[in-house]
Amino acid sequence: MSKLLLDGKRVAEVIQNGLKDRISQLKSKNVTPCLATILVGDDPSSETYVKMKGNACERNGIKSLKIHLPTETTTEELLEVIQTLNHDDYVHGILLQHPVPAHIDERKAFDYISTKKDVDGVTSAGYGQTALGFGQYPSCTPAAIMKVLEFYNIAAEGKLAVVIGRSPILGKPVSALLLNENATVITCHSKTVNLPELVRQADIVVAAVGKPKFVQGTWIKEGAVVIDAGYNKGNIGDVDYEACLGQASAITPVPGGIGPVTISMLLKHTVDAAEAAVTE
Repeated sequence: MSKLLLDGKRVAEVIQNGLKDRISQLKSKNVTPCLATILVGDDPSSETYVKMKGNACERNGIKSLKIHLPTETTTEELLEVIQTLNHDDYVHGILLQHPVPAHIDERKAFDYISTKKDVDGVTSAGYGQTALGFGQYPSCTPAAIMKVLEFYNIAAEGKLAVVIGRSPILGKPVSALLLNENATVITCHSKTVNLPELVRQADIVVAAVGKPKFVQGTWIKEGAVVIDAGYNKGNIGDVDYEACLGQASAITPVPGGIGPVTISMLLKHTVDAAEAAVTE
């Protein structure tokens, strides 16, 4: 059985190339797409992610506005920063880097972001719109997963998809997006009974559990499509890649799979939001 490597770097390049003319058109109208990123505290991984997103913006002609707040920032202080950005006409997208320090009400902060600027798909309203099929800005990793399937002409319709993980910005929204594409979806989680048996039935497996090499090769049905949305220390995904490769017909690597496409979808959503602001 031939294997298809789902190369996220290739997909990301195509997405970013498609943004060049759109960004030029905006700049001809004296509008530069702008993404504001808010980082609270000094988590090294979060700092790295914010830096990567900022670098991607700058490479593509998108302004990156970085706001770094101290760990002791209160929920109310964070809300004030978000509100200022909501009212800033030069800012088109707002990203609050997850996770925030434990004393902050993260859900309240997410929901304070204007839906017009919620380019990372974190608000409750944005999630609801995504689930109902008319969301403008789905969460970026779920959007990236769907873009990879589309790019490689892998149809979800009529397929059984098993999603492992139910986080509000990954597992739940990707389940909704797959359902909207007429897949039959099983969303699994820490309380799921007989997880390997459920995964063995799947035509499409999405691993989004945050545990290195969690999904085993013996769980994968021959010919299944395996999407690894995890990223753990040491550049390790949630899937045991070598073991699953033998069974899968198509698989994403880590790194170089869903990650680069996630950042590209963030850039695309920011450009979408800038265009929407111009036409208002």
